[in-house]
Amino acid sequence: MNARDPLRRDLRRRRAALSQAERTHAGCLVAKHLIHTPWFRAARNIAGYLAVGGELDAWPALLAAHRVGKRIFLPVLAPDGRLWFQRWTTNTPMRHNRFGIAEPAASANRRLEGRALDLVLTPLVGFDRHGNRLGMGGGFYDRTFAYQRLLPNWKRPALIGLAYDFQEVEALPCEAWDVPLAGIVTPAGARRFGVP
Repeated sequence: MNARDPLRRDLRRRRAALSQAERTHAGCLVAKHLIHTPWFRAARNIAGYLAVGGELDAWPALLAAHRVGKRIFLPVLAPDGRLWFQRWTTNTPMRHNRFGIAEPAASANRRLEGRALDLVLTPLVGFDRHGNRLGMGGGFYDRTFAYQRLLPNWKRPALIGLAYDFQEVEALPCEAWDVPLAGIVTPAGARRFGVP
């Protein structure tokens, strides 16, 4: 068993206990904070996610981005255990991946690698004040953005976590493969973690 598993279970249980009204309200507050950040204002290509399992709903933020003409991308599982990002529009056909999560139907001409994006809104289970992110345990985001850990001056895209306030923990054990967040947006506001 991984040392992070008990914390992951506890935070997922707390997240799942939220009512739909609480989740909707939190997603709207996060969107209001996000649109006033320099990350959002400077971004042209923004990736988000479709919330599952009580994750903070990124949809209000993605719709706000879409309304002001930003290009929206959603993650697609790649065969090598990383993520590709597929362009999303209101006409994009969707399918379910092997985890049952909706994703855009693959189309090579509408797909980007992570480094071509400006801003990536990431789901998470927990985070700490240093920008360490606790995900679901699959490592998809860490593998996709590993180049940011290996090339410290390359910070594109900005990886911004979306979370409920209670998901902040005192400290997370940091593994060699973990890619930190540039910032976090919660219903209480937005914070940077020392990188653009």
